[in-house]
Amino acid sequence: MTHFTLLAQDAADAPNVGNPILNIGIFVAFIVITMAIVMRAGKTTSEASDFYTGGAQFSGKQNGLAIAGDYLSAASFLGIVGAVALNGYDGFLYSIGFFVAWLVALLLVAEPLRNTGKFTMADVLSFRLKQKPVRLAAAFGTLGVSLFYLIAQMAGAGSLVSVLLDIHDRTTQSIIVAVVGAVMIAYVLLGGMKGTTYVQMIKAVLLIAGVGGMTIAIMIGVKGNFSELLQQAVNMHDGNHAVLDPGLKYGKTSTTKLDFVSLALALVLGTAGLPHVLMRFYTVPTAKEARRSVTWAIALIGSFYLMTFVLGYGAAALVGPEAIKAAPGGANAAAPLLALEIGGPIVMALISAVAFATVLAVVAGLAITASASVAHDIYHSIIRDGQSTEEEQVRVSRITVVVIGIISIVLGILAMGQNVAFLVALAFAIAASANLPTILYSLYWKKFNTTGALASMYTGLITALVLIIFSPAVSGFEKSMFPNVDFHWFPLNNPGLISIPLAFIAGFVGTMVGKPDNFDDLQAEMEVRSLTGVGVEAPVDH
Repeated sequence: MTHFTLLAQDAADAPNVGNPILNIGIFVAFIVITMAIVMRAGKTTSEASDFYTGGAQFSGKQNGLAIAGDYLSAASFLGIVGAVALNGYDGFLYSIGFFVAWLVALLLVAEPLRNTGKFTMADVLSFRLKQKPVRLAAAFGTLGVSLFYLIAQMAGAGSLVSVLLDIHDRTTQSIIVAVVGAVMIAYVLLGGMKGTTYVQMIKAVLLIAGVGGMTIAIMIGVKGNFSELLQQAVNMHDGNHAVLDPGLKYGKTSTTKLDFVSLALALVLGTAGLPHVLMRFYTVPTAKEARRSVTWAIALIGSFYLMTFVLGYGAAALVGPEAIKAAPGGANAAAPLLALEIGGPIVMALISAVAFATVLAVVAGLAITASASVAHDIYHSIIRDGQSTEEEQVRVSRITVVVIGIISIVLGILAMGQNVAFLVALAFAIAASANLPTILYSLYWKKFNTTGALASMYTGLITALVLIIFSPAVSGFEKSMFPNVDFHWFPLNNPGLISIPLAFIAGFVGTMVGKPDNFDDLQAEMEVRSLTGVGVEAPVDH
């Protein structure tokens, strides 16, 4: 009998949450250290470019680490491990989708976006189109994606701390989410993009090291025999071999199969439309460094997602699906409970602290992106007609951070019972619907005009939001945001299958029926910039 088997048999006798005092102590220490880093970096944040992009001073390697830190969110760690532990092969589809999506970002978007823009995604989308209406639509898209992403992180934080303190009471969990939101707001207000980037780099190293250590411990436990690990997972699933095959979650009915296609579309196409990831390309000085940063990010992110496969089946084998479902936070509790089984209370506290830092860093990056969009695209470009000072923009950004933080806290409390990987998939669906079609059309289609851009962005955003509101994710089921009411009529959990094609079609039809913008010189300039990077610093005004 292997050491691993003995651990699995003893799992039921293990303490639920380790040592709560130790957990909180490490948490507080981690927050104090990272807050000190943020405050030190924040002292050099004086201009709008410092607040939004860190002054474009980071190398490709540093930015690659930060991108990995931004991308490897609570969904990646807590959600995917839980999804694999409960649904086996079908849960690993999240890992595959999140990773493959980087190829789209690298090949189609990263370099031309860096060459064309300055601060936000709307800089690119409005470059050769009519500024004000396109910036407004892009800002709405950015806010929609950021808000859903924030909801997932808040829900993940609530689940994580609830597991550590063994809190089953929903009111206390809600207070925890509110505290996380307050700390996030402080991070952004004090440090801006520069401070957030440093925290993300540190967090990426710690997260990948922690996950790597857990993976090695699991493989040592089974003496390198991965088949033994899978067999233990099957045993804990009452001998159900379906946990090893496709279809346990998404293969039961025609509706679930369509839901899988919808999820796959959203995951693969969503990354290239995520505003907080796209904004990272502006924190490097050149397009070459933007390319390097994506290469670094892919290496780090790819290795991480391969390890989530081992962790997921390790959680199924060591902790068991029933124990995971019964824990506060449900599926989101799988990773910290696995850490407890592998290394006891200290390892659980360390891994959970890293996961908590993951939430804080990602949330801070999202808040900066949303605040930059409001301040730069709506306030500066539309309300003040380009006449506001940088001090005004930064002040509006800070106010926006507070408002968005409060909204995300409220919605995060409502979504606490849902798997955070699933919640992030909704944000990916909005990004792929509202942003990606317009980005691709703007970069690669000469005839594309303002009418097409507005049709694409508003169709994608509104369709995705409406279908989410009337989906099982919001009402009608035990895990829904509003489980006691039922107003859902859209059968799929993810809207991507409908909203993404509609957005592409709307962009094409809008361009065909709309009047040309006659910005041929700007279109030519954008093409030269996107391909060569020449003239990146020159302002565009029309």
